[in-house]
Amino acid sequence: MQITPAFALLFTATVMPCVTFASTLMDLNGGLTTATTTISSTYAIVSKLCLAVGAIVGLAGGIRVYVNWNNGEREIQKELIGWGGACVFLLLTGTVLNVFFT
Repeated sequence: MQITPAFALLFTATVMPCVTFASTLMDLNGGLTTATTTISSTYAIVSKLCLAVGAIVGLAGGIRVYVNWNNGEREIQKELIGWGGACVFLLLTGTVLNVFFT
């Protein structure tokens, strides 16, 4: 059996991408490990930042609702729900980040 140049070319064209793909997979695993490490190191910062921003939003909203209430405005329910909802959302986001990544 004689190896023809067409067969050699076909064999090379088939095997070389497989070898290249295997080495790419090894690099992919390294990249995924690096990404996991980066995300794990930054989740705590983002979680604490969400909690801090939620606390600031809660204080600002509380002061604003208090001022409007003392000025005699009767329709403060919308503002109260808006500020309260924003505060609860940010606090829950910080808590959920802690739960997911620990």
